[in-house]
Amino acid sequence: MATALVASTSVPANPEKEKCETTVQKVVNPEAYIKHPLQNKWALWFFKNDKSKTWQANLRLISKFDTVEDFWALYNHIQLSSNLMSGCDYSLFKDGIEPMWEDERNRRGGRWLITLSKQQRKSDLDRFWLETLLCLVGEAFDDYSDDVCGAVINVRAKGDKIAIWTTDYENKEAITHIGRVYKERLGAPQPRTSLLPEDR
Repeated sequence: MATALVASTSVPANPEKEKCETTVQKVVNPEAYIKHPLQNKWALWFFKNDKSKTWQANLRLISKFDTVEDFWALYNHIQLSSNLMSGCDYSLFKDGIEPMWEDERNRRGGRWLITLSKQQRKSDLDRFWLETLLCLVGEAFDDYSDDVCGAVINVRAKGDKIAIWTTDYENKEAITHIGRVYKERLGAPQPRTSLLPEDR
């Protein structure tokens, strides 16, 4: 435990006597000041479809974070995914990886995909997205967390999608483990996998 010293001066009832100076030690819990680092730094992106702009111009970096506290501060100050307009996306990717298949780290990647009906937007979308984010920032995929690039949520009129993007579609062991853990964490039906670049 850390301690902070606080000096205080007290004056006795009799002003004739000397002033007494006392030092009081106050115990301060270091947890009040220390943030809890994440294993990776993450970047949150937002996409809003504006047909007058290019796809890349519609994609904006919102913020980066690398601590548990900063993750929750960001999550609690953005709109829930179920409140986004149709055509909008959130993407959470490791810092240095852009949420596009053209990025070098995504080029050979695949994805685990959850498709939700319009009716599931109110009941499941926010819960599934938050659990997906927690899987990423909490490194829930054990030894295969390094094989995860990020995740994307697409809000669309016909139905919404959530996907975890992986680095290498040929690494079957990593992909299988990531999919199994993801399914267990969501408590959902088996996510569909798109392992080949042309399936994206």
